[in-house]
Amino acid sequence: MAEPLWTSDEVAQAVGGRRLGHAFSASGVSIDTRTLEPGDLFVALDGVRDGHEFVAQALDKGAAGALVSREVGLPIIIADETLTALERLGIAARNRAAKAKRGAVTGSVGKTSVTQAIMAGLRLAGRAHSSVKSYNNHIGVPLTLARMPRETARAVFEIGMNHADEIRPLARMVKPHAAVVTTVGPVHTENFPDGEAGVARAKAEVFAGLEPGGVAVLNADNAWFDLLKAEALNAGAEVRTFGAAKDCDAQLLGFQASDGRAVVQARLRGQPLDFPILQTGAHWGMNSMAVLLMLEALDVGLADGLAALGGFEPLEGRGAEKTVQLARGAFTLIDESYNANPISMASAIATLGARPAVGRRIAILTDMLELGEDGPAFHAALAQPLEAAGVDVVLCCGPLMKSLWDALPATRRGGYAKTAAELAPLAARSIEAGDLVMVKGSNGSKAGLIAQALARLDVREGAG
Repeated sequence: MAEPLWTSDEVAQAVGGRRLGHAFSASGVSIDTRTLEPGDLFVALDGVRDGHEFVAQALDKGAAGALVSREVGLPIIIADETLTALERLGIAARNRAAKAKRGAVTGSVGKTSVTQAIMAGLRLAGRAHSSVKSYNNHIGVPLTLARMPRETARAVFEIGMNHADEIRPLARMVKPHAAVVTTVGPVHTENFPDGEAGVARAKAEVFAGLEPGGVAVLNADNAWFDLLKAEALNAGAEVRTFGAAKDCDAQLLGFQASDGRAVVQARLRGQPLDFPILQTGAHWGMNSMAVLLMLEALDVGLADGLAALGGFEPLEGRGAEKTVQLARGAFTLIDESYNANPISMASAIATLGARPAVGRRIAILTDMLELGEDGPAFHAALAQPLEAAGVDVVLCCGPLMKSLWDALPATRRGGYAKTAAELAPLAARSIEAGDLVMVKGSNGSKAGLIAQALARLDVREGAG
């Protein structure tokens, strides 16, 4: 029989709480009754709704017990405050898996994809653990730690932020042996009076949690490399670099994409490497370099790293492709709808332009959010990469994308709407067989709604 993730006595000791009701063993940790599995410990957090309102439902669904701050249901562990208790449980999980090598991933672009690609390599090398989805905030990070089994050999954690001083406490909670900053760009700049410089300093907070002698993996091509390197060295880190220059530890030489896959040409510490990946986005050249350096720092062999990259498929909303069959033929849908900022948008547009297309190249774009007063200018500036990529048709929606619409030549204008819901039917009517169609925008501007609507055009859906 598998060893439990937590016993009730272990939880009580870790959080400084007391048990009421019978002793229990938990196989998981949950904060949401909608996804709770039988045997989970349910943690009643305060949020839009007080988690204590759901304790009875959690127990009815098979929760082993609940972690609470007041008496409600049985069996329970009572602590002073449940978020603090979750943090303590996460730290206890980290401490008991004392031999586990831990990695941390942050950056303005690519955190989730890079984290999950690293996890694919860790899994090949032994017992591994990672964040699920984008669990990268003040709740997601301690929850991911609390879910870490005691026998874990390696783990990787995604750490995000919207403001300064959010990454530092999470990094100190994780205590990574290696941390990567994928890149820094104009994301969440509305929350930083000094713009990108503030974003860069906030990302550098990840080094504050590094274990002594830890590794900092940095993008040498990024404009903020010198600042990040100085912060990493100040924290006592060993700096390893990826980029296009010869002196990088992982040097990207080339990236050729076709038919839903690509070949990466690189040098790792001078050793030539050509390897296939199941990605077409040009940014995956640099992502692959970051992944290989992080796996190396976490004691994963190169063969496992290359195997992981070779089998890692695009995540939903982050470059996943679908052939959509229409009555009159098929088109290719590239779903980049999960999120967007000026860096990822430019990369996605360039990737679209580099892809061979039977028909037209079509970009369907929704607003990029949290860009502050420069938001309209960032949107208007997309007209240039769209032209350089040879994109034939642009459809867009949202108040910020109106700036792009106004900057586009009439020959490239495919349609504008105020909202994604209004643009979706227009986009559906615009697409023809042979088209290569990319949907991209911020999650909050509902780009995913458009991608879903286009996917539903498939005449094969529901067949059979």
